[in-house]
Amino acid sequence: MKRILVIEDDEQYRPMLTRMLQRAGYEVAAAADGEEGIRLFRLQPADLVISDIFMPGKEGMETIRELHRDYPDLKIIAMSGGSIQTGPFCSLPSAEELGAVAVLSKPFEKETLLKTVRDALGGE
Repeated sequence: MKRILVIEDDEQYRPMLTRMLQRAGYEVAAAADGEEGIRLFRLQPADLVISDIFMPGKEGMETIRELHRDYPDLKIIAMSGGSIQTGPFCSLPSAEELGAVAVLSKPFEKETLLKTVRDALGGE
């Protein structure tokens, strides 16, 4: 069973994503911010990380950069409901430049999430 780490600060969105992925057959761990996410990943590595961009504390771009630096083969999906026009390092296209294999703009449909996850995991 593939393991996914969801890093999302929104208290309603995080459990919703977790349930969707679990129902699709994935093992899921969840973190409320980048620091917690990196700590969880180091304790129990995942096959895929899905990270929000805009979070308090260690935000998503910094989290993606650190994970990609330390684990260059790790598959990461970046997601955001914020504007992609907020600066050169706060956008979904910039997340791809930092190592994300895919990006999702919130809100997104369940089918879009699951297809993006399958594609990131190589069709699994």
